[in-house]
Amino acid sequence: MGGATARVPAKINLHLGVGPLRDDGFHELSTLYCALSLFDDVTVRADDALSVTVRGESRRQVPADATNLAARAVVALARRVGADPHAAITIDKAIPVAGGMAGGSADAAGALVAAARLWRLDIARDDLLEIAAELGSDVPFSVVGGAALGTGRGEKLLPVLHRGDMHWVLAVAGTGLSTPEVYREIDRLRARGDDDQPAAAGTTRPDALMQALASGDVHAVAPLLHNDLQPAALSLQPLLRRTLRAGREAGALAGIVSGSGPTCAFLCADADAAVEVAAELSGSGVAKAVRTASGPVAGARLIAAN
Repeated sequence: MGGATARVPAKINLHLGVGPLRDDGFHELSTLYCALSLFDDVTVRADDALSVTVRGESRRQVPADATNLAARAVVALARRVGADPHAAITIDKAIPVAGGMAGGSADAAGALVAAARLWRLDIARDDLLEIAAELGSDVPFSVVGGAALGTGRGEKLLPVLHRGDMHWVLAVAGTGLSTPEVYREIDRLRARGDDDQPAAAGTTRPDALMQALASGDVHAVAPLLHNDLQPAALSLQPLLRRTLRAGREAGALAGIVSGSGPTCAFLCADADAAVEVAAELSGSGVAKAVRTASGPVAGARLIAAN
């Protein structure tokens, strides 16, 4: 039977500003996405029924049924074009699960691209992104990749100019964090006055950071990294403070909790520095796993089809 495989990157948020809670239950965001060279591969094959198989180190943490976001993506695309949603989906995981790096969103984006190729669809990119936005706030960015400013709940994208590669070390925690729980925690901290970042400031556009990214100067980017959700992630997992400190002591230019956490991302001066920081972190015992990655990289793309 025919099949198609899409490779899709992890993301980090170089800036994540969280505004007030909206009437629809989401927070207004202003975020600067960056896609990194840590990938999941999503294969969609024709079959007699919808099924999901997950492979990789974190496979037991990922639902292998119709609730999986990749399965929901195939169903949503089939509904849009009037196709039969029966397909066998295989996900090869490398992106941390519940790590603040959009692993589930990446799988959904990969499934959309792979299924569109499998079914030989002539679907406009804007239509694909519309389906992606219905699936989740980060899914559209997982489709397009690169670097982009996200507004609304993160689904409205504006490409951002970037020059050169940035080199990162990722410290993966032993336990994940629930994104909704982290957002509830930031609301709780703000209500108590324990967070010095007012919600109203969360939608401010990170113009200085975008200018630094366009310059290609990682030393200019480093001090501008920001995440409004970091205090909430640290509140829920206080040991992340030790991880952030260890990365900086190992020589990283800057460290930040990735998205809703708990993965910590450390920006390094160059590829050699990233290898050195990764080696130091690996021996420090502050993370379950340590990875190096670079970016920005392209979004979901086909790597095989027949």
